[in-house]
Amino acid sequence: MKFLHNLLKGASLTGALFVFQACYGMPQAPLWEENGEAPMSFSLVSRSTGEPLEGIRIKGGPWKQNMDREDVLGITDANGRCRVQIPYFRNQEGPFLRFEDPQGAFIVKDTTLADLRDREIVIKLDSVQ
Repeated sequence: MKFLHNLLKGASLTGALFVFQACYGMPQAPLWEENGEAPMSFSLVSRSTGEPLEGIRIKGGPWKQNMDREDVLGITDANGRCRVQIPYFRNQEGPFLRFEDPQGAFIVKDTTLADLRDREIVIKLDSVQ
């Protein structure tokens, strides 16, 4: 009888764990580091030519108004690549990003990225005609 009792108890625990995983999914790696910043790296290319864009300024932060500030998070290198640390708050919809060409050859682009895991993101900018 004790064996049957232990078997049912184990089956109940297994069922509860299965329901928990079905509802909440597998645990994910945290999107942010201990200092509350999310690392992001991306490349900027021209939509028309596919060539990397050097010198594009990246602005932004956890709130939409961060895009309007003069603070620059980073500038793309000769390969069009940039890596930035963006303050991230778990319950916000951001982070918000703005990509600006100081030469004015490309249209300013505003965006928000939902998945902040450290992966390669390619952003295409449209040229001013």
